[in-house]
Order: sequence, then structure tokens, then C-alpha cells
Amino acid sequence: MIRNDRFPDSEEDEIPRELADLGKRIEALSEPVREELLHAHQRVIDSVRRRRRILSLVQEALSQLRLDIKYLMFDLEVTRQERDELKQQLEDR
Repeated sequence: MIRNDRFPDSEEDEIPRELADLGKRIEALSEPVREELLHAHQRVIDSVRRRRRILSLVQEALSQLRLDIKYLMFDLEVTRQERDELKQQLEDR
């Protein structure tokens, strides 16, 4: 029995092409060897998907952090300008 859903041909699939090809080759093996290798192959696929999800979350967090830093730098600069203006006003009195 071939499980095509595990080895889709679409380029939108999130597993690397090499892993999909390996899965197709495993499917062509004899029954005792195939079952053992399919379990190991599925664990590798699960691990790849998990790592991609983690990488995506880290990238999103970094993007948000960069944006937050830009806002903080802007706020700091404005605060410094306001401080300097108030300081100048006090000195002028």
C-alpha cells in the first residue's frame, strides 16, 4: 500500500524533496524492512516540521524585537530632545 499523502509531489510541501524521495524509495522495499524504516522516516519528518515551526516562531520573534527596538530608539531620541529643550528653557530663565 502506497501512502501518497506522506510523500506529496507539490512544491508547497514543507518537507525537503530528499526526504520525500527517500520515503518513496522506502515504500518500494519489502514488508519487514519497510515498516521499520517508515517509522524512522516519519520521526525524521516530524522532527523537520517541528524545527521549521520553531524557526518560524524565532524569526517572528526577532522581527517583533527589531520593531520594538526601533520604537524604543525613537522614543529615547524624542525623550532626549525634550529633556534638552527643557534644560535650555531652565537655563534661559
